[in-house]
Amino acid sequence: MECVICKNGTTHHGYVTYTLERENAIVIFKNASALVCENCGEYYFSEETTRMMLEKASLSLDKGVEIEVINLNTAA
Repeated sequence: MECVICKNGTTHHGYVTYTLERENAIVIFKNASALVCENCGEYYFSEETTRMMLEKASLSLDKGVEIEVINLNTAA
């Protein structure tokens, strides 16, 4: 897929670290599967990955954590 940000690169499957800050909590997702632009580094998550991360973030908020690191290679 062509990168919609830089318009100069194409995306390839890779893994990124994504930080979500919501309410008074921070959830860090390591090894999140994404399409990553080879030129600018912008990344795009699939609907499935996005849904999974939002569900895991909601569980973290429900537990009352302030910061949590989730490795998606071991938590999926």
